Amino acid sequence: MNVLGHFKTITHHRHEVIKNCAKAGILWQGLFHDMSKYSPTEFIPGAKYYQGNRSPNEAERESYGYSIAWIHHKGRNKHHFEYWTDYSPQTHKMEGVKMPVRYVKEMFCDRVAASKIYLGDKYTDDAPLNYFLKAKKTRVIHPETSDLLEKLLTMLSEKGEDETFKYIRNLKNY
Repeated sequence: MNVLGHFKTITHHRHEVIKNCAKAGILWQGLFHDMSKYSPTEFIPGAKYYQGNRSPNEAERESYGYSIAWIHHKGRNKHHFEYWTDYSPQTHKMEGVKMPVRYVKEMFCDRVAASKIYLGDKYTDDAPLNYFLKAKKTRVIHPETSDLLEKLLTMLSEKGEDETFKYIRNLKNY
């Protein structure tokens, strides 16, 4: 169990997200980002499965076939598209619900920060987009939410952080 390594990683990640949220004009959201990661339900498995180069939820999932920490986390943090799923009364299947733009902004900030933390000096501005595109076909996400996030990640890849965060600051609801 690596309590200190996990604590340092999630705290460093939070600080990166806070910086990104400030640049995106949603500092208040950034200040409260991922607080559930410090709860015992998320922190203990995080320390147990800590590796430093990827989410400990992946290792927990490999061990048990699911991640209790992730199930807890996604149900409490509105910046995850998985929070925004529900059964459709029309199809009787789980479907994505369109996310409010403020949470899409935070999701963008989170993905950029996570890429920087896990990739370190191998990070490039196209890394968050590449990660997003890898699982695009299997993701349960509202199409408009997916399109907006992909647009922002593409903008980051093509135009860099300064221009992308400037655009995000001025982005209004759909």
